[in-house]
Amino acid sequence: MSPLLAVPLFVSSLLVTLVAARLFARRLDRLGLRFGLPEAVIGLLTALAADGPEISSALVALIKGAHSVSVGVLVGSNVFNFAAMIGVSALLAGGVLLSREVLLLEGFVVAMATLIVSALLLGWLPALAAVVLLACVLVPYLLLLIQGAPAFGGLSAPSRLVGRIARVVDQRQPAVSPSGPSQDPARHLLGLVVMDVVLIVAGSTGMVEAALALGGRWGISDAVLGVLILGPLTSLPNALTGVRLGLARRGSALVSETFNSNTINLAVGVTLPALFVGVSKASALGRVDIAWLVAMTAACLLLLAPPTGLRRAGGAVLISLYIAFVAIQLIAA
Repeated sequence: MSPLLAVPLFVSSLLVTLVAARLFARRLDRLGLRFGLPEAVIGLLTALAADGPEISSALVALIKGAHSVSVGVLVGSNVFNFAAMIGVSALLAGGVLLSREVLLLEGFVVAMATLIVSALLLGWLPALAAVVLLACVLVPYLLLLIQGAPAFGGLSAPSRLVGRIARVVDQRQPAVSPSGPSQDPARHLLGLVVMDVVLIVAGSTGMVEAALALGGRWGISDAVLGVLILGPLTSLPNALTGVRLGLARRGSALVSETFNSNTINLAVGVTLPALFVGVSKASALGRVDIAWLVAMTAACLLLLAPPTGLRRAGGAVLISLYIAFVAIQLIAA
């Protein structure tokens, strides 16, 4: 494919993907509100919708045999999310503050998911074991989000802490009852959601096709292509949503969406496909990228941990870590 065709295809596919992902997230949010789902569940659905471009692009690259591009998209987007969603929000809003219960819950899940998938990518853990370990973390987490406090009502101590977390999570939004045809019936919204998914997949396919063609023509390495181009660009819906939450000073929602987004990327984009296609051996730069993701996850958790939350200085640290990450990719390329 010539650059004259590849460049317009890449730009148009990117626009289609981002617009469809944005509409997908908004419609899922409306469906969640209509059915009175807990806010945490709505946040999880929103994160899943915003992750559509990243996961679709990674899977398309994987199908085409570009394993390093596929993993690079997800690792690059996860590192980018910490800087663009939490770091930028802290700089613009003056800080990111959230309850200790939410940080403990979300932080535990994202930390365990990052460690498990990192071990998988480094070849220290077989795919089946990684899936089982992730299930042990994610199934109780999803039960807590869906059922709230009743899911753990029969537990004794350490149930006090679990109960406090469950009560914080179990904050349901009032159900919205349609008052007429103009209120978009649920089945109409569901049909639009399916259309959004089709557009996200189609846009991601065109974007990856064009990126691989341009990378081959212009000598762009797979690492730069996945980690620094496709990863950040497909993360833009997450970044925009995160900054909006940060400016609204909804620290718990911001951190929840950021961490959920990263966990979904690792679970759906890396671990599940590994059951069917295996995991290619990580290069030296790939091992550095994985280690950087683990370190940046730990840094973000530590910076959010103080009672005053993550302040502007902490946001600057996260952004600086991402800039250093970019520099390493460019030097290695």
